[in-house]
Amino acid sequence: MKELNTDILVIGGGAAGLSAAAEAASSGAKVTIIESDLQIGGQLIKQTHKFFGSKDEYAGTRGYKIADILKAELDANKAKIDILTSTTVTGYYIEDKTFTAMTGEESYFRIKAQKAVVATGAQERLIPFPNNYLPGVYGAGAVQTLMNVYGVKPGNRVLMIGAGNIGLIVSYQLIQAGVKVAAIVEALPRVGGYWVHAAKVRRLGVPIKLQHSIKEALGGEFVEGAVIQELDDKFQPTGSEEKIDCDIICLAVGLTPTTELLSQAYCEMRYVPQLCGYVALRDRTMRTSNPDFWTAGDSSGIEEASAAMVEGRIAGLCAAKSIGLPVKTERFDEYWKRLDHLRAGEVGEKIRAGVNKVLRDRWEDK
Repeated sequence: MKELNTDILVIGGGAAGLSAAAEAASSGAKVTIIESDLQIGGQLIKQTHKFFGSKDEYAGTRGYKIADILKAELDANKAKIDILTSTTVTGYYIEDKTFTAMTGEESYFRIKAQKAVVATGAQERLIPFPNNYLPGVYGAGAVQTLMNVYGVKPGNRVLMIGAGNIGLIVSYQLIQAGVKVAAIVEALPRVGGYWVHAAKVRRLGVPIKLQHSIKEALGGEFVEGAVIQELDDKFQPTGSEEKIDCDIICLAVGLTPTTELLSQAYCEMRYVPQLCGYVALRDRTMRTSNPDFWTAGDSSGIEEASAAMVEGRIAGLCAAKSIGLPVKTERFDEYWKRLDHLRAGEVGEKIRAGVNKVLRDRWEDK
């Protein structure tokens, strides 16, 4: 079986992974990026909206253009970087510190790496309801991929489930693509996303129905409508039902960190609601309890892409330092200042609370 050797293995080619790879390679490490998709860029390549945050994290720049900026940074260090797309890391075997991976369905091989940065992102959550198997029921990420990557209009009339940032942004993008958004329903008594996103869809006449959820999808061979119902303070159905005419039901009900590889590496894990699932404990270098593994981005807790890029920078820098490469230590303090700035204020309160539950001062290496 073929075996690949590298200094630092970066698993995931999204915002965090590309940032980690660029940082490690610029410090002199040989880096291999593994990306399961057809191209690197992750969620960034789907995002046509302008970013918030700070100048350092490209505020005011559209997501797909940020992906191009990060790719250009990789190109500047291409002698140090190998990129494998359409490739999945299938497992980690702690006995001999070996990864296995598969490209497509043809090539199965092993990887030996001194250190690994796990930037595997997140998976979309789904909710159960009758007929949720019908064609026409999508996750929001799938709708974004169809529209913004492949230029495919997913349908004509959409019911959006969830009024967080993803639900609001995808609703606006659907309208830009000529799709009618019949309504946005949200189980909570408030909009979860930024008000600026909610205001844009409201100005375009899209109703946002708070304390509502979907009761069932309607249709035989595909979605032909949906029934929604009001919820009480305990999220129990109450009041009258309402039929919504739609041919697409789009679920934007949250994300869950993808952490299976971290568990396979016996990293200490903890369920943290504020970070949306099980995540690895880590120190300020983003190193986990396994001294060969770092975590960054949504796999370390669901947050904005701006924060994922900074976490990736920290992880890549510190992974490079751990193998004896000379790094500019002042960058570490700078990156943490940027991360603290992104998490400041009321908006970042939940994230700060979650991070405080998993952050460790230092590890006692055995």
